[in-house]
Amino acid sequence: MGKAGKLAFCVLPLLFAAQSWAFDLDDVAVKAKALAAEGYQAPQSRLPASLRELPFAGYQKVRFLEEKAHWRDGKTPFQLYFFHQGMHFDVPVKINEVTAEGTHEIKYDPSMFDFGDLNLNPDDLKDLGFAGFKVINEINANGRHDEVMSVLGASYFRIVGKGQVFGLSARGLAIDTALPSGEEFPRFSEFWIEKPQPDRRSLVIYALLDSPRATGAYRMEIKPGRDSVLDVQSKVYLRENVEKLGIAPLTSMYLFGANQPWPRPNYRPQLHDSDGLAIHAGNGEWIWRPLNNPQRLNVSSYRIDNPRGFGLMQRGRDFNQYQDLDDRYELRPSGWVETVGDWGTGHVELVEIPTPDETNDNIVALWRPEKLPAQGESLDVAYRLHFSRDDAKLHDPQLAMVSQTRLSEGDIKQANLIRQADGSTALVIDFVGAELAKRSPDAAPTVQVSVDGNGELLEDNLRYNPVSKGWRLMLRVKVKNPAQPVEMRAALVEDGKPLSETWSYQLPSHE
Repeated sequence: MGKAGKLAFCVLPLLFAAQSWAFDLDDVAVKAKALAAEGYQAPQSRLPASLRELPFAGYQKVRFLEEKAHWRDGKTPFQLYFFHQGMHFDVPVKINEVTAEGTHEIKYDPSMFDFGDLNLNPDDLKDLGFAGFKVINEINANGRHDEVMSVLGASYFRIVGKGQVFGLSARGLAIDTALPSGEEFPRFSEFWIEKPQPDRRSLVIYALLDSPRATGAYRMEIKPGRDSVLDVQSKVYLRENVEKLGIAPLTSMYLFGANQPWPRPNYRPQLHDSDGLAIHAGNGEWIWRPLNNPQRLNVSSYRIDNPRGFGLMQRGRDFNQYQDLDDRYELRPSGWVETVGDWGTGHVELVEIPTPDETNDNIVALWRPEKLPAQGESLDVAYRLHFSRDDAKLHDPQLAMVSQTRLSEGDIKQANLIRQADGSTALVIDFVGAELAKRSPDAAPTVQVSVDGNGELLEDNLRYNPVSKGWRLMLRVKVKNPAQPVEMRAALVEDGKPLSETWSYQLPSHE
């Protein structure tokens, strides 16, 4: 980790204690622990059919009126906008304001919203409550109020930094993700938001989480900036046994990319919110796993002791990689989880779900702790979430990164210079980095490559790349059973020491 990352790690506990209020995480933890000792009470929806049955286009017509924003008086650097209930956002969340004098609920009022041409009965709107909220800040320019955080649905939230557009989501907690028994989605049922002083550049949010088998208390402090960060402290309690508990889960979308081209013509060369999973293991190893849109559900697990970080990253930052003027995928942030304290033994898990289009979030990354708390005890976890377009800043500057992975039909050049397909699969991996760029083009590093038993390595060829001032590795692999995937790893080393992160890839099966 770079100097900036180490500094952030050291000062994080101080940031958590920077401001003292009459309300703190322990107040929420008392509620969460008491809830966990009781039977689960499913939230009741009072949403009328006219709002529940809205199509997405109809729900978009329900707009919060900016003049009704909380803290609109300009005496704080933040404002709060609110989401109305509608579609599957059909149960209210309670939102409270915290001041030095105490706490009070921010009351729902239908006059806060413009319902457009929707024909709604005013009686149906009484006492409905909010579905979620947005945090507004002058992050991009003075006098311009932009959304920096969106909290809506289950325990989902999204955050952007300066000049970014919304992409991947984070969650408070995940339970039994990708298990045959089905996933449980805990929800934030109540929030307490501190009213910041005029000179404060961060916003503190407390949240109570509830679900059939778990409860939780969260303290989240958002600091908008070029790279927005969210400091999280959490206490999780179990009502019942859980097979898979997902800590700091990230959710994203991968439809197709350079390592998995789309089979039909598309003017967009790539379409994804994230293109890979990055892991910084406790032993110092860095791992890069390019994402896939598989033909069937795929779960990859990395046993890690005391992880230093993991994230779903968007490394491609050139508009030409996407060619999408509407969705601007090159501006979508990477999401990096920087761990705080000792996380113990567990697994970083990657879940890839088949999807036919970009409307589905089909990628999940999470930490699965090996040891779970006993009932009545809390699992205490702290971490810092980074939302950035500068992956190199979050990476070890001494190690080269994988800038791209490209998939191709394998071939060999004939005597007449015509390339002839040989039934193999070719993968092109580009390694780049400041230290790597200092090497002479004649000083090729050593390559370490491994392929599992379902693949035969026919070629591993490393060449200097004068364009990137890095090195390009060409692998040619013969797949033995196309119905099964092939696991591969590759890295650049010198004298037994790594010069790059480890490229870890699964060539998907083809049935």
